[in-house]
Amino acid sequence: MQRKNTFILSRRTLIRTAAAFPLVAAPALISRRSLAADDKILYVNTWGGAWTAAQRTTMFAPFTAKTGIEIKVVEPVSFPKLKATVDAKTWDFDVTSFASVEYFRAKNEGLVEPMDWKLFDKSKVNPACLLDEGVKSIVLGTPFIYRKDKYPNPPKSWADFFDVQKFPGFRALNSTAPQTTLAFALLADGVPKDKLYPLDLDRAFKKLNTIKSHIKVWWTQTGQSEQIFRDGEVDMMSIWSSRIISLMKTGVPVDVVWEGSQNDTGVWFMVKGTPRKEAAVKWMEFLCEPKPHGEFCEAMTYGPSNPDALKFMSPEAVAMSPSNAEHEKQSFQQDAAWVVPNLPKIQERFQEWMTS
Repeated sequence: MQRKNTFILSRRTLIRTAAAFPLVAAPALISRRSLAADDKILYVNTWGGAWTAAQRTTMFAPFTAKTGIEIKVVEPVSFPKLKATVDAKTWDFDVTSFASVEYFRAKNEGLVEPMDWKLFDKSKVNPACLLDEGVKSIVLGTPFIYRKDKYPNPPKSWADFFDVQKFPGFRALNSTAPQTTLAFALLADGVPKDKLYPLDLDRAFKKLNTIKSHIKVWWTQTGQSEQIFRDGEVDMMSIWSSRIISLMKTGVPVDVVWEGSQNDTGVWFMVKGTPRKEAAVKWMEFLCEPKPHGEFCEAMTYGPSNPDALKFMSPEAVAMSPSNAEHEKQSFQQDAAWVVPNLPKIQERFQEWMTS
């Protein structure tokens, strides 16, 4: 996606540009307790691939230029990796970012270092970015899409998605986040967005039963979700918002229903016990700045948690962002604090339902 006066990076450009800013991956399981807390270095846990390449150009290099703190990368992000470094007190990385459910789980298990607000200058930061023990990162929306060539009279809600008489055809839903799929079922059954939590599991599964035979694919990976729609295997499906632009760019006849979409906000936080708290706090201050935040979201087609960052994104990207004002009004925010303690029983019941 190349547009005049617009910050857009293709995957190839990201990888080529990233080579100009080489970052040394941190060796695993090496204790850094002997290193001073004020060393000009910060170990950042990141996902790898195009994600890290985008961070190098929009975040890492500008942060180092501004602060003199060198960024070293530890890949990939995983909950077991976080728990291992805290339990062993090796601090193989100082900061990481999780989706909201994993973040609340990390808090509950004592893996998050409390934010030192004496070091953090709140006066320069949009309050929308702040959490008690971290800062918000990207916003990932989950709406549903449909084929425009299949439905000239388009669906407009999750009630329509579940109406197989009025809108016949094959569907696909995500099986890796059952709490999200169950929330969509409740919306389809008439539950208002602001009354979803706590989820009424009996009611949600009863509604899911009505379309179970029409779900052709239970997708588990983002690439899979994009491919099955591109290949015409399904006519409508839930999908992560970051994948929709890719489908549109390749000419797939796709349109989006944002009404009832779920927004989930990622979180940057410090690893419990990190010896580099001061550098980590500076990193999180920087992440709240609109320019790097907006440029990263533009490159990776996510929504920003900082509304000021929308000014640094193209009109096309803003139009497809779950963070723009219109889409936010139509969405609901996942209640991760409720989901975390209830997720094991939700997952178990969902697997039983899938195989029944």
